[in-house]
Amino acid sequence: MGWFSRRTRADEGIPTKLDREATRDDLTALSDFVATHRGVEFYLEPETTATDTTVVAIAHDGEWIRRRTGSPRTAAKLAHRHAVPLYEAAKTGYPERMRAWNRTHPERHLR
Repeated sequence: MGWFSRRTRADEGIPTKLDREATRDDLTALSDFVATHRGVEFYLEPETTATDTTVVAIAHDGEWIRRRTGSPRTAAKLAHRHAVPLYEAAKTGYPERMRAWNRTHPERHLR
């Protein structure tokens, strides 16, 4: 199918087009970030027609990573397992410390 693969969201039966689905490596990267950074919070980003559900993990100093989780339920389980707060980015926005970190690390914020 070209650039996108087609899948059906099992919970709703809605066909969507995604660049790729979450993998075990995505979840491992989030777990590793929590293990190696202090004060991590998760910000849930909803699935779009182009990208699977994602989580932005933001540390106390504003450093962050974004990885696919596959579903909000998976993100919630991961947050619970690591005792990390999970916020809906669409409702809360992102913390100022993330924007400050991006300003001081312009070469790294596109991860």
